[in-house]
Amino acid sequence: MSSLTELPTPDSKSPETEGRRGIDRVLGLIERVGNALPNPIVLFTCLFLVLALVSTALSLADVTVTVPGTDETKPVTGLFTGAGISWLTQNLVINFATFPPVGAVLIMIMAVGLAERTGLLETVMRATLARAPRKVLPYLVALVACQAHMMSDVAAIVLPPLAAVVFKAAGRHPVAGLIGGFACVGAGYAAGFTIGSLDALYIGITQQAASVLPAAQGLDLNILVNYYFTASSSIVLGLLGGFLISRVLEPRLPAYVPGDDEPEEQDLTLTPVQRRGLLVTGLVVVVYAGAVLSLWLPAGAPLRGEGGALVPSPLLTGIVPVLFGAFLLAGLTYGFTVKTVSGAEGVVTAMSESVRNMSGYIVLMFVAAQVIALFNWSNLGVLLAVKAAAGLNSIGLTGFWVLVAFVLLASCLNLFIVSGSALWSLVGPVFVPAFMLLGMSPALSQAAFRIGDSATGIITPMNPYVFLLLALLRRYEPDARLGTLIARLSVFVVPFLAVWLVILGIFYGFDLPLGPGAHIGLK
Repeated sequence: MSSLTELPTPDSKSPETEGRRGIDRVLGLIERVGNALPNPIVLFTCLFLVLALVSTALSLADVTVTVPGTDETKPVTGLFTGAGISWLTQNLVINFATFPPVGAVLIMIMAVGLAERTGLLETVMRATLARAPRKVLPYLVALVACQAHMMSDVAAIVLPPLAAVVFKAAGRHPVAGLIGGFACVGAGYAAGFTIGSLDALYIGITQQAASVLPAAQGLDLNILVNYYFTASSSIVLGLLGGFLISRVLEPRLPAYVPGDDEPEEQDLTLTPVQRRGLLVTGLVVVVYAGAVLSLWLPAGAPLRGEGGALVPSPLLTGIVPVLFGAFLLAGLTYGFTVKTVSGAEGVVTAMSESVRNMSGYIVLMFVAAQVIALFNWSNLGVLLAVKAAAGLNSIGLTGFWVLVAFVLLASCLNLFIVSGSALWSLVGPVFVPAFMLLGMSPALSQAAFRIGDSATGIITPMNPYVFLLLALLRRYEPDARLGTLIARLSVFVVPFLAVWLVILGIFYGFDLPLGPGAHIGLK
């Protein structure tokens, strides 16, 4: 049985077939290495055991570390000691229960899941794309795709086939919409001026990673610390994505010939009920936003910060409940208006099913919470951060170039560990404090990681949605192979990576805030 990465053997050699064989060899290597990696939960369990052994060995060797910013010297404490066993026994549940990403992500998933299951999010996409002019369509698809992380992984399932249908209806190549939509969802996944569970996940891990250093005291680390960066990035990447779809991908596709197995034409026009649902929902969200702003902007408002400050303020630190309310109201309003939910039972079912799909994430976060807690308690996190910062300084890799190196490292790791939560839990506890020792804020480390965690995810066989895309592609091109698909998707990787780094460089070079109260350096 042939593998998905195998291509038919050509009768003669040509540069094109040789190039495809080269792509297949690279993909095969990635697939083999990725398959050799254990499940992320098993990976973190093994990492916990390694940290336990290393911390115990260093503890027995009386290794100490001086906490940067203080004169305090702390010993490395081992897990397999009396103190370590006592700590784990008392804190195993606490480590998980107080792990910041868990509560915030589950809250956002309940509300966003309700909005998705009532049909609101798909209706918004249809309303956005259905009437777009033919020339503008690639850019609009890309701009919408670069906001899609709000929908979590659902975006990779819903948007690409919808984009293909819209392209076909506009007289454009449906495969360009299919592949381009998927590429912009994935390569620009961590961008967007929308806020979702991904942002809550990132900041929770960042807070835990930064807390090992005294410099974290007083830092306002909230879910919006990268908002200015991600919002502006999504617009630039959307325009870039539209250009790549229209000028690079589509002209190089084979001539489009409708087949028998293609999806039937869909009527993308919204029904009167859907239009009324969007209108009522929009009005409710506007009223809600006005109410929130009225509690924040006026002098003496209850959501202002100390001394009447807008930033930091209780609104920013409590933005997750505010967003939960917005999505919940929007989902309820639309669902009851168009009758996709009926009664409280339907609402509870929709929210429950959204959380049920997160069971694997919850188990992963339980193990990741123990790993990060052990990093902090044992002082291994401080030790590794100090050593990493000293090593980077010794080779002269500092400033913006150290961020570039980190982005490239994350991009390579992303080929094998496609879970953003797993990857950030793995590298965050080391690099966030290490970069803090170099004078860089945790918000900057997180912004750099967003780039590496997004750009290369669309070209790895470890991404299960790549195979879903291949199945969808075969409805238009029955003989399509994975190598051909990856070759087309790769058009987006380097441009997205390069342009996103340029955007980060502009923020870094001009010392622009990455979000409300989130500076480049430790201020």
